[in-house]
Amino acid sequence: MSDTRKRTRKRFGGHSHKRHKGSRELEVGAQGVLVTCNMNERKCTSEAYSLLNEYADALYGPEQPTDCLSEDEEGDDEDAEAALKKEVSQIQSSMKKHQQRFSAVDSGANNVVFIRTHGVDPEELVHHILSDLHQTKKRKSRVILRMLPVSGTCRAFPEDMEKFLSEYLERWFKAPLRATYQICFKARNSSHSKRDDVIKAVAGLVDKMNPLHKVDLSNPELSIIIEIIKSVCCVSVVTDYMLFRKYNLQEVAKEPTNQSAGQQEAANQTQEHECGEKAEGGDVSAGNGSKEAEPE
Repeated sequence: MSDTRKRTRKRFGGHSHKRHKGSRELEVGAQGVLVTCNMNERKCTSEAYSLLNEYADALYGPEQPTDCLSEDEEGDDEDAEAALKKEVSQIQSSMKKHQQRFSAVDSGANNVVFIRTHGVDPEELVHHILSDLHQTKKRKSRVILRMLPVSGTCRAFPEDMEKFLSEYLERWFKAPLRATYQICFKARNSSHSKRDDVIKAVAGLVDKMNPLHKVDLSNPELSIIIEIIKSVCCVSVVTDYMLFRKYNLQEVAKEPTNQSAGQQEAANQTQEHECGEKAEGGDVSAGNGSKEAEPE
C-alpha cells in the first residue's frame, strides 16, 4: 500500500509543476522589450518576434549567424571518435558565445512577455516601430497591446532603485538639460515599493539634477516608465508617449477621429487623473498605477 502511494505521488504529483529558475527568467541587468497582451502569450511572443526582427533588420541590418566551426583541419590522424568529440565541443562552445538578437524570457507576470535584446537599442527600436505604425496606420499585430522598451533594470527595493536611478536618469535630466516630463508607474506581483513613494522619490531625483524641469501630464517631452515585476524594476525614458497612445500598438494604428471640445477636455481630465496630480510644494507626476487595467 505504501509503495503504491509512493509510485502514485511520484508519477502524478510531487513538484514537477514548479518552474525552475535560471537564465530564462527576467533578472537584474537585462535589457529588452516588455510586451503586454490580453491572454494568448504564445501568440504574443510570436508577433513580438516578427515585429522586432522586421524593424531591427531595417535599422541594423539582418542578424549575422555565428560560424560554429573555424579551426583548420589538422585532425587527419585523429580517430573518428576523438574527432566527433572535438566537433561537439566546438559547437557547444560556439553556442554559449553566440547571443541571439532577441530571446524570450519568463517575465514573472501573466499577460506580459519580456523579449531580451542583444546588440540593439530597445528605446530606439520600439520608437521606430511606433513611429511607423503611427504614420502608416497599418495594423501589424492582433494580440499585442503595448510594447515598452526596457533599457535598465535593478532590484525593486527603495534603496536599490534610488541608487540606480540617480545615475541612470542623468542622461536625460542632468543640468543643463531641461525638459517637461511625467512619471508612469505600474507594479505587478510586487509589494516592495509603494506607488506614491516611488513617484515622489523619482521626482525628487529629477528636481535635484535640475530644478528647472517641469511636469507636464498632457504632452511631456519625456516620460519616465517604471514597471515593477516581482523583485525586478524595469526602467526607460521615452519620447512621444502620449502621441503614440502610451505605446499601444492597437491604438496608434487607428485612424484619428474628430473630437469635440467637450470630449477632448474629458480626455485630458482622465489623463490627469491617471497620471496623478502635482503635489503641493513640488511637481510630481505619475501614470499607470498598480491597480489599473491594461490601457485601452
